[in-house]
Amino acid sequence: MCIFCKIIEGEIPSRKVYEDDDILAILDISQTTMGHTLVMPKKHYDDFLQMPENEFGALMEKVQQIADQIVKRMNAKGCNILINTGETAGQTVRHVHVHIIPRYDENDTVSFSFTENQYDLDEILKKIKEN
Repeated sequence: MCIFCKIIEGEIPSRKVYEDDDILAILDISQTTMGHTLVMPKKHYDDFLQMPENEFGALMEKVQQIADQIVKRMNAKGCNILINTGETAGQTVRHVHVHIIPRYDENDTVSFSFTENQYDLDEILKKIKEN
């Protein structure tokens, strides 16, 4: 059983931000920024690519509501919504979860960088769309 399943089952304590029959939201113990929250389905899926579309949609609806609440109540200026899928992408727990990371200013402890590369966009499009 994964660590998030143990948290969902109450075997490991957590700080619950939200809970219903299908979804649990908890404060991340790492607190990248104040209010960093993890939102997860109670049903185990290794990553979001395995989730049925309707369940993923319901999860994201709740993520939006919780993020709005966090941004307003924590006086954040915005937030990042992040899903890591696969180890290469930084997923360390194999249970789908969505990070809500409140952002307070450009000097907080989160950074993302996008490096521009020169790829053939037509070739990429062809690969993505091929049957």
